[in-house]
Amino acid sequence: MIRLVVADDHPMVRYGITAVIARSLSVELVGEAADGPELLAVVARTHPDVVLTDLSMPGLDGIAAIRQLRADHPDLPVLVLTMHEDDEQVFGALRAGARGYLIKGVDGEELERAIESVAAGNAVYGQAVANRIIAFFTGTSEQYAAQAFPELTEREREVLDLMALGLRNRAIGERLGMAEKTVRNHVSVVLQKLQVADRTSAAIKARDAGLGQGSLPPN
Repeated sequence: MIRLVVADDHPMVRYGITAVIARSLSVELVGEAADGPELLAVVARTHPDVVLTDLSMPGLDGIAAIRQLRADHPDLPVLVLTMHEDDEQVFGALRAGARGYLIKGVDGEELERAIESVAAGNAVYGQAVANRIIAFFTGTSEQYAAQAFPELTEREREVLDLMALGLRNRAIGERLGMAEKTVRNHVSVVLQKLQVADRTSAAIKARDAGLGQGSLPPN
């Protein structure tokens, strides 16, 4: 039997998953959690084979919880079941260490197969998520950045991408042919539009969405 822990802040969602698992001959529910900190505690107590988690949870969001689970239990597969299918959430979860990503609405049989698959060491993605992954690897970085952060201008996305690579304002200005003061203004606008407090948070958000993956060209 595959020992499963489920995390979701909506009791009815957990109830529905419990009903599916109750009919399963291969999966056993060993714990439930309503938020991120509780998920970490339940996993530490029950030692499951698979974690099934939502992303929007109080206390500690799903991506942060996945990242911590990955650090504490490197071999524990995590399967995401959520309503979110935007690039930031998808790539954030995968970069944090999720083994699979499903959109809520999948039927019980598909969910059970996905749990069995990640337990066996495979990766599982719903069709909508798979399409986004394909688009990321087949499109240009500029096209992807525009989709991931549509609120930013092209220049602001260029600045964000270099911030995600770890460059400071002066280096960004040298790469883009801008004055350091102009870069500083762009950074301020980027922070405001992304609703983050500092450049580190912006860089993390960009990397979670798949930016900042390229190598720097030589000066």
